[in-house]
Amino acid sequence: APAAPPRSCNIRVLALMEQEERLVEEEEVDNDAIAGPLAAVAVKARHSSAFHAVGAFQAAARPLFAAAGSGRRSSRGDPPSSPDEASEASAASADASSGAAGRRPVGRGGGAQTALAELSEGPYLVIASQFDASSLCRVDAACRPLRALNRASAGPWRALGSRTFGGLELDREGTFECAEDERRSGSSGGRASGRKRVRMDWKGRYTRFKSEVPTFRAPFGGAAITKVKHADEVAYCRCCLRTDILHASSSIGVYLEVEVAANPDNLSLAVVDFEAGGRSSITFSPDTGAVIRERKVREAPRKVEGSYIQPLPATPLGKRFEGCVGVYLRSGHLAFFRRCASSAEGGGAAEADSPAKVGAWESTGFITDLNWAEGRRLTPCIAFRDDGEYQVRVSCIGPDPPHEPSKSARAYEGSAWSSLDWEAGPGVADN
Repeated sequence: APAAPPRSCNIRVLALMEQEERLVEEEEVDNDAIAGPLAAVAVKARHSSAFHAVGAFQAAARPLFAAAGSGRRSSRGDPPSSPDEASEASAASADASSGAAGRRPVGRGGGAQTALAELSEGPYLVIASQFDASSLCRVDAACRPLRALNRASAGPWRALGSRTFGGLELDREGTFECAEDERRSGSSGGRASGRKRVRMDWKGRYTRFKSEVPTFRAPFGGAAITKVKHADEVAYCRCCLRTDILHASSSIGVYLEVEVAANPDNLSLAVVDFEAGGRSSITFSPDTGAVIRERKVREAPRKVEGSYIQPLPATPLGKRFEGCVGVYLRSGHLAFFRRCASSAEGGGAAEADSPAKVGAWESTGFITDLNWAEGRRLTPCIAFRDDGEYQVRVSCIGPDPPHEPSKSARAYEGSAWSSLDWEAGPGVADN
């Protein structure tokens, strides 16, 4: 039978780690280094030549884990509670001083014990870098020292945010990583003026991006559009695609997906270069399956030069599109996705008690590069042809599309695009 149930051991480990954390704080150790007993040992290592030997860090940490595993609490300044504990602590200290720290601690039965300290420094960060947001939240709730480690500058919350929002820029926030550049510039000025360096809360930044990236700009605002008051309205996303990050030599990709649950007329998904004063756009119509490339050459009366290609078939005649539509930008090339949902008979929104049948994902493939765009920001937007009651929301933003599209060789041939130039009459108002 085991000497103590796993729950008791966990409680002792947590109590030990919290006690060590308080002691480190009392000595005014930099908060960035606080991550439980191992962090306290790491701080000592910076000031002791005994820790320069390979494996000395693990050896010095062994008494902490040995005490936790045997049910004894080890605190700084307390005498050993037993001869065995005293001998273990002395052996670990001797190993750290002599540099012979590669040996495993020996248990009462003479066998080698496996301890976390035997692993290389930082194994937790490698493991936690594979966690999703839900898993990291559970770790944060379970252990205070690991929660501090998760929020650190090299911690998993920052890694998750960079992976999820890489290549995106949020209004008034910039890119996810640009906060670090601002913090560095602020900290250098802070040292000159004697002010304390500001510590970035990467979990808080991830939460802010997660809630604000899939929202729309005024006049719509919020994460969902339920009513369009005027014909030819355009709803712009609060996030932009950064072409200087998602360039041709980059392997980073950004996928943005829009869910259309109710559609009384017609809508399209587009990306525009208006942020830098450009006048061009690429639009995908999920109803017709066509991709339209346009450039405004004159304001009044409005004149537009355009062309289109139809890589996907049109939806059934008389049936308005409902389902999901997405845009994917990677390595300087754009692709669009479509997934139709067949609603109840009669078209329009699906009945509440009758779930819609979802079809397979379709893709245009990579259909154009970014030579048409000006500046380094492309803004995703939704164009509504008519007013009415809609149900539209950004349902997914991340690095991975439904499937990796292939390049459409035909689309990169100029002859495959049909001309679509048009000019507004003198009585037509500009939008």
